Amino acid sequence: MPLVAHSSLPAFQRLRDEGQVVISTEDSIHQDIRELHIGMLNMMPDLALQATERQFLRLIGACNRIVQICVHPFTVAPENRGEETKSYIRDHYEDFAELQREGLDALIITGANPQQSDITQEDFWEPMLEVVNWARGNVCSILCSCLASHAMLKHFDGVERRRQPRKRWGVYSHKVVDPTHPLVRHINSRFDAPRSHVYEVTSDEVRAAGVRVLAESEEAGMQLAVSSDGLKFVYFQGHPEYDVDSLLKEYKREVLRYVAGDRAHYPRYPDHYLPTPAIKILDDHAKLVIEAVAAGREAPPVPEDEVLPYLDNTWTDTGKALFNYWLGLVYRLTDLDRKKPFAPGVDPEDPLGLR
Repeated sequence: MPLVAHSSLPAFQRLRDEGQVVISTEDSIHQDIRELHIGMLNMMPDLALQATERQFLRLIGACNRIVQICVHPFTVAPENRGEETKSYIRDHYEDFAELQREGLDALIITGANPQQSDITQEDFWEPMLEVVNWARGNVCSILCSCLASHAMLKHFDGVERRRQPRKRWGVYSHKVVDPTHPLVRHINSRFDAPRSHVYEVTSDEVRAAGVRVLAESEEAGMQLAVSSDGLKFVYFQGHPEYDVDSLLKEYKREVLRYVAGDRAHYPRYPDHYLPTPAIKILDDHAKLVIEAVAAGREAPPVPEDEVLPYLDNTWTDTGKALFNYWLGLVYRLTDLDRKKPFAPGVDPEDPLGLR
């Protein structure tokens, strides 16, 4: 929520100079509680579709602005989904054509499971570009998660993702490298964030394309970047939306793939995620699974309930802060008429006045 400069206290101007939102008493009197309409293009597979909704809604709902936020979920290529998910989408998701008519203030695009080595051959590629090409001229900002970031960087900036020798999987430490941008100006200068991706883009390649890197990891590379105008595209290579057990559930799926014979080797643990007691539990379980598979017996289930009490969430507070600042910028820059992506007087080429 903005501070009101209701006196001549010098600290108010100092905070303005630092980028804090400080409004005059006159402006505060005329503040209206209005709505923000955020589209959410959910491209996650069936099993993760609803969990991804909840994760992003939690981050959006943590916004502390005086604003009412309406989230409009929709998807592309629904015909490729299972019957239960098709029914869920029909009952609860919205039609993109209708959202185009009504207008949106901003758009979130989730990640997706990669199926093709060439991202342009994915089933979602063409319909996703239809959405993005509309949104580019009709919403204030487009926030992309993981594979969606790779897709946009490929399409608009020619940055090619690269397959890694092994999956980038775990919780990594990141450092803010461009603290002047309002998205990161007031967050911790170092923070954790989960990653889970086989393909990756590097900070050097992204910078060479004119994209502004805001936070990165010495171990895992780029985490957060923005397009050259500072806001139109916001790129996450990781997953600030993850729950504390999201990586544990991914590990469980990999174990089940091993049991089913879909992978040759037992999965390694996510990096920097499991404390020693949790590793001991999973080590003991892994021995039982490997023995059961070798003997043709039914494997014991992953002991999630035993492991969960040892897991720590070290990233959600930062994720909430980043989404709060993002939504605050969208609120400040958008017009009351949602069919206009920016308020009068805002330069679309430099909406934040960073140049």
